[in-house]
Amino acid sequence: MNQELPKQARAVIIGGGVVGCSVAYHLAKLGWSDIVLLERKRLTSGTTWHAAGLLPHLRATLNMTKLAQYSGKLYANLEAETGLSTGYRQTGSIGVALSEHRFTEFKRQASMAKVFGIEAHILSAAECKAAYPLLNSEGVVGGIWTPQDAQGDPSNIAHALAKGARNAGARIVEGVAVTGITRARGRVTGVTTDSGDIAADVVVNCAGLWGRDVGLMAGVNVPLQACEHFYVLTEAIGGLARNLPVLRVPDECAYYKEDAGKMLIGFFEPLAKPWAVDGIPADFEFGTLPDDWDHIMPDLEKALARLPILAEHGIHTFFNGPESFTPDDRYLIGEAPNLNGFFIAAGFNSVGIQSAGGAGKVLSEWIVNGSPPMDLHDVDIRRMFPFQNAKTYLVARAKESLGLLYADHFPFRQYETARGIRHTPFHDQLAANGAVFAEAAGWERPGWFLPADAKARGEKPEYHYNWGRQNWFEHSAGEHLAIRKTVGVLDMSPFAKFRVDGRDAESVLQKVSANDVAVEPGRIVYTQWLNDRGGIEADLTVTRLSETSFMVITSAAAAIRDMAWLRRQIPDGAHCTAIDVTSAEACIAVMGPNARKLLQPLVSVSLSNTDFPFGHAREMELGMAMVRAHRVTYVGELGWEIYVAADQARHVFATIIEHGADHGLRLCGLHAMDSCRMEKAYRHFGHDISDEDHVLEAGLGFAVKSDKPVGAYGDFIGRKAVAAKKQAGLSKRFMQFQLTDPEPLVFHNEPIWRDGNIAGYLTSGAYGHHLGAAVGLGYVACAPGETADDMLRTHYEIEIAGVRHAATASLKPLYDPKSERIKG
Repeated sequence: MNQELPKQARAVIIGGGVVGCSVAYHLAKLGWSDIVLLERKRLTSGTTWHAAGLLPHLRATLNMTKLAQYSGKLYANLEAETGLSTGYRQTGSIGVALSEHRFTEFKRQASMAKVFGIEAHILSAAECKAAYPLLNSEGVVGGIWTPQDAQGDPSNIAHALAKGARNAGARIVEGVAVTGITRARGRVTGVTTDSGDIAADVVVNCAGLWGRDVGLMAGVNVPLQACEHFYVLTEAIGGLARNLPVLRVPDECAYYKEDAGKMLIGFFEPLAKPWAVDGIPADFEFGTLPDDWDHIMPDLEKALARLPILAEHGIHTFFNGPESFTPDDRYLIGEAPNLNGFFIAAGFNSVGIQSAGGAGKVLSEWIVNGSPPMDLHDVDIRRMFPFQNAKTYLVARAKESLGLLYADHFPFRQYETARGIRHTPFHDQLAANGAVFAEAAGWERPGWFLPADAKARGEKPEYHYNWGRQNWFEHSAGEHLAIRKTVGVLDMSPFAKFRVDGRDAESVLQKVSANDVAVEPGRIVYTQWLNDRGGIEADLTVTRLSETSFMVITSAAAAIRDMAWLRRQIPDGAHCTAIDVTSAEACIAVMGPNARKLLQPLVSVSLSNTDFPFGHAREMELGMAMVRAHRVTYVGELGWEIYVAADQARHVFATIIEHGADHGLRLCGLHAMDSCRMEKAYRHFGHDISDEDHVLEAGLGFAVKSDKPVGAYGDFIGRKAVAAKKQAGLSKRFMQFQLTDPEPLVFHNEPIWRDGNIAGYLTSGAYGHHLGAAVGLGYVACAPGETADDMLRTHYEIEIAGVRHAATASLKPLYDPKSERIKG
């Protein structure tokens, strides 16, 4: 269909589903009238039209919950604004647990809900039956009731948003397919279509099922894969209550909702069916997929037994339609890391209706203001890596990811599919020594090690999940205590490494870094990269290698994000390059009180405090290899990170291990590293600190040098915000907690009670094997002028699954508060 299109627009939005309509609506509300939304067929014709329209509010994190809450409020008010009904009904929802594991998860969710401002009530089995009389309560252990949850009509919601966008000046064009994305000098410049070209300052990929294909047009990775998604609709059921809550029985992979006097039963089966692996048909519109009774019958039979009334009424419709899923079941939003002006909002994993309102709001604010309005790392497109866009990877992972939406959300749960893509040079040596691998950013990293004696007793090198002490707990405790008492060795090769080179490298890094990196070669600087609000964009170290060369080391998961941030801060014309060299160097960390004794005979330089102080790096021989040793730590002990060329890594590993037995060496995994850093109160980006957390409130003011000279490219980013916060005072403080009772475990999101009132929540948690109890980190709200001593004089408790446990609070690390062991 040829239509007259404008030659130019401020923003072009690709895709007319509920998400695209939401972005158009919110951009227009922010005053951008020069907006064009292009839909290849008709509005809602991809996935939106057949969505279930469930609107639960409670999500896994605070900000995702806020976005879901916003969506509900928006849809409730759209009819008054636009005259189009959204079908919004607040019916509440009930989750039913068929196991103690699931019931514990519900209890933890109910505790978390208190922090997030969501009403949630734990139900007994009898109360579940009373609240939902149609339920067969056989096998029910308990449940959770969230009365604020709602539902709506997906198509009507999208059309109401579209009307609101039009009313505010946006133009929506159906029947126009985008065929290409134009770009120049690292920035998007517009789109080509089957009806003409449009130049644009901003292009937004809201293409849903086609999001990956549109991304490829722009050279941007948008990893998502369509899967078949099934539900059935019964014949009319006489007397079925219109206000019936949504019922979820995740242990049977099913949800139930009343739909115009009928019952809709949807499924998230454990093994999903990827669809359109070779490409979506060009004429696909309001399409359905073939019935597959055999695939869904095991779960349907459970549903018929769970709601006996279903067996008394026939199936009116068997529906199978495609929905897109991402590798980690979290949607994709934000500006592409490698193309300025190209934004993404796609891959909504069956929660598109719930998410669209909030996602459209924050993405629009990001576009208009140049930065996200809140911490969005959960869904930020910059968390994804290029390998995750490979079709083979996506198809393998999609089979699992759909089912994980209703699986038990155990802590430390590992993906089973699409594994083995990224190995460190030590992989085979670690495997031979009993490593049980976990996956992080695609890297296979030892989570823990199975000792030989445990293997001889019949223990297997695999994870067994629950909400208590999992099967690796005692083994990881041994690793933790080896780091504390003798020496532990950790593979830290996946940590991202960037070489920053050029005569202007120092000036660039001075602008980006809050700390002073204008140091002598061989010095290591711990620093944050801040935004204009003083929030933490990155948490890392900068090592000066020479006058013109630096090494930036950051977390594996933040590699794409941090590199994108750095490159966008390099001024035009600056003599400075930034290159990711992560795979070129391996890193083995030797940590613990015996680290010096182990390493000194193997290396060519003195490791004494005088000759090799903390915070320094030196090149040296280790065995027959040349390495670069960094005297830093993430576990709070004396030690060195040994960086070595990948081709010499196996030799270095073997040399260290060979000489380690006499010093009590033990190989250690991620869990031990995490529990050690928790005892030392070291922050973890993405949990404890984010772009929304002010560096001073995070307790990292010691790494900010506000008095450093203004560099060639001006003040460091965030300097004004740091000064303003010092003037205004803190509104929250980052604190460490240790439970008095040694039995309970904390993970994250547990409420912090202060003198009988909720004052915050834990951002991360682990068991402190040296301290002898669970340890958590988190922010606690404080009043203006309230001192640190004031905060420590009060009584604290941590709520876990509805039970409050007394805790000791500290503003200093509970382990080695003066860092005497690190510098010993």
